[in-house]
Amino acid sequence: STPAPGTARATAKGLRVDPSGVSEGVGGVVNELLIQMQSFDEPTRKQQIYNGLVRTLNRYLPPHRALKTKVPTFANVLLIGATNRADSLDPALLRPGRFDRILHFDLPGRTDRRELIDYFLSKKAHEDELDIDSVRSDMAGATMGYTPASLERLFDEALLIAVRHGRKMLSLKDLRRAQLEVEIGLPQRTEYPVAEKETIAVHEAGHATIAYLVGKGRKLEVLSIIKRRDALGLLAHRDCEERFTRGDHEMQTLLQIALGGMVAEEVFFGESGTGPAGDLVGATQLAADMVGSYGLGDSLISFRAIEAGLMGGNLTARILADETARRNVNSLLNDAKHEVTRLLTDHRHIVAALRDALIDREEIMEKEILETIRKAESDALVDGTVVVDIRDPQSPSIGRESIELEPYPDID
Repeated sequence: STPAPGTARATAKGLRVDPSGVSEGVGGVVNELLIQMQSFDEPTRKQQIYNGLVRTLNRYLPPHRALKTKVPTFANVLLIGATNRADSLDPALLRPGRFDRILHFDLPGRTDRRELIDYFLSKKAHEDELDIDSVRSDMAGATMGYTPASLERLFDEALLIAVRHGRKMLSLKDLRRAQLEVEIGLPQRTEYPVAEKETIAVHEAGHATIAYLVGKGRKLEVLSIIKRRDALGLLAHRDCEERFTRGDHEMQTLLQIALGGMVAEEVFFGESGTGPAGDLVGATQLAADMVGSYGLGDSLISFRAIEAGLMGGNLTARILADETARRNVNSLLNDAKHEVTRLLTDHRHIVAALRDALIDREEIMEKEILETIRKAESDALVDGTVVVDIRDPQSPSIGRESIELEPYPDID
């Protein structure tokens, strides 16, 4: 809109604001709110009328006969507002005397989520396995980033899954499936061609094998080739403990896990197809962050310190636009791919075992994943296959010790 003559316009945090501090488009709402807020500092209508009459009478009375006006009384009112877009609030609302005390509420921590899980389970029929303390603690760890409303929805979805399967009580497996539906989407039963089903199974098995081999401190929760939205398959894995920072080695680990699917296709079929497209996007973004944000590349320059220009706020685009940084990102990706190729070549039997399990069952969970891997290792030991122990590359051994993970609850 065109400002009226003599009216100046300014920009504050992306909103166009006039001199009175009111944003375009929401001026009516903000003005009404400000009027209501300021009305608490004014006398009541009755007091205004009384004092007005007294002042009028006092004009005709001598000073010693003047009537006294009443001292206005004000109600103690505390105004509370809530928003998820505090950075976009109109500045007029945040001036002293208005909403000038700001409280920030973070997402629930692990302890808080555990208490919420206890509360929601107390209101829903559930199997005995969900009363085990370690299982509930594990659920709290698996729901990092969830709000109370998100957790409530998760339990509602899990109960619906149980009802659809003719059960009156929800189980841990129902919760795992509900989490996939909430975070990724509903399963879509798709009849893959035989060759394509094998390719997808090998791809996901490659992710899982690398996560098992190098992902110390990670849990493999779900491995699936059931289509959900745009994902033809998935590996759901997470930290055993709630983490807030990561080291260089852990970032390299995540990079290798991301490339595990593509490399598995190359190892088994001699080439990869279009399946790894999403993995490469994630791997590129991760490597770009390592180089241009975390100082884990050849340079300590942070691209976050560079103002967004033609590339806008896309940090990855700004990093890849720099020739030196781009080469560094490509080097990280190639090094990770080389290591993943070595690992999957040495542990081809694990990929094959997980592939066969996926083709047979389409979706396997925690305990089944580990059982499949450990059986493959045991069979390799019986066959006398030499497998390099990645924890001690200098000492090749027959078979390989399993990575120690927290106990997995029986979800059968």
